Amino acid sequence: MPFQRRIDVVLDSVKRLQRIGASANLLNLLQKQRPADLAEVLGELSDKNRHDAFNLLLDRDSRLAMEALMEYGVEPGAGLLADQPPERLALWLLDLPSDDAAALIDELPEDVSAAVLERMRPHESGEVENLLEYDEQTAGRIMNPTVFALSEELTAGEAIHALQGSREVEMVFYLYVVDERRHLVGVVSLRRLLLVAPETPLQRIMTTDLISARVDTDQEEVAQHVANYNLLAIPVVDEENKLVGIITVDDVIDIIKDEATEDLYRLAGVSGDEHVFTPAGESARKRLPWLAMNLVTAALAAFVVRAFQATIDEVVMLAVLMTIVASMGGNAATQTLTVIVRAIALGELTWGNSRKAVLKEAVVGLGNGLALGTVGALVAWLLSGNVYLGAILALAMVINLLVAAVAATLIPIALRALKVDPALASAVFITTLTDVFGFFAFLGLATVFLPYLERLG
Repeated sequence: MPFQRRIDVVLDSVKRLQRIGASANLLNLLQKQRPADLAEVLGELSDKNRHDAFNLLLDRDSRLAMEALMEYGVEPGAGLLADQPPERLALWLLDLPSDDAAALIDELPEDVSAAVLERMRPHESGEVENLLEYDEQTAGRIMNPTVFALSEELTAGEAIHALQGSREVEMVFYLYVVDERRHLVGVVSLRRLLLVAPETPLQRIMTTDLISARVDTDQEEVAQHVANYNLLAIPVVDEENKLVGIITVDDVIDIIKDEATEDLYRLAGVSGDEHVFTPAGESARKRLPWLAMNLVTAALAAFVVRAFQATIDEVVMLAVLMTIVASMGGNAATQTLTVIVRAIALGELTWGNSRKAVLKEAVVGLGNGLALGTVGALVAWLLSGNVYLGAILALAMVINLLVAAVAATLIPIALRALKVDPALASAVFITTLTDVFGFFAFLGLATVFLPYLERLG
């Protein structure tokens, strides 16, 4: 059965069992699902049914419930736990890896998270508290501090024996080698370890040229390293190069998904932590600043139009056609901006190679401007019967699409150089430029060639 079809069948069964109150059968069905499948089912249920199903599973199989919760998402997952007492939360969080527990605690209300940490402290909250001390979205915050390491003095046989005796190893494809002070000095693949003679020293087979991340490295940069070098995991070191944790590829996939979502939201002026079920009041509050900024840009464009009011009074057809120039410039800028922001996020575009990108986008803008301007000129000619108006519209579109392409390339790069998120701030500036330049180019040209247009008034 196809995957999505199977999920739909499970979802329908969950809804039916909840409707008839068959709790025992519902629990049996939930316990047979994988955590990721449970997360997808929870996401499709109504708020009440989601809480009921999750709480039922939490009471009977807390480990599975918490694993499903992490797959469901940290922020909505914290909402499902909001009504649980701290002492129970502490017990459930102890079943999670330290990095997952830290991420979940960070989303709980401050008083609740403090109470949970207090109750976890007699057990093993030290690792969780240490992770919470690192800045958000850094390698230190998302790493798993439980990492298996081998002494550089061991042989291959001794390393295998040590590995066999360790039960809490998250990643065994890479075995990290440390010196007596736990400085990271090398890495050995599991395959290499198993193929050499048992008496072979690790120092002879380990790779010393390895990729690592510091605890203060941005999580997006960590994801880039893992993707660029095709890694299954990346070790995390402190400022003294001591091995303190590990970030595995499953965590990196989550980072990539979250960063892509955040960039997409910010390009649209939406907060990165907003989701479809965020309360209406909170969503309105988060979106209002962006809309206010757009109101300011719209006002600037209105001032430009007002400056040419006399020209518009002479040729009313200008009011009909001028929005075409601004809207086409805005659409072209959005296309370029999307490509450029993605390139910056992936590390493909820097200030050093930006000239090539600017020239390429300028050529694209010029080409599209000529093609679309020709079509726009024909439309203007058919509507007005004046060939000069068509030519003015075409030239204004060429100018505005060229401006849009260059601005949408340079502004994100400049903002990145100034340590400002290009996804968040670029759209505001570019919207202003395309509107202002679009109206100014079209109405300015119309003013220059007004004698050829007067009969249209």
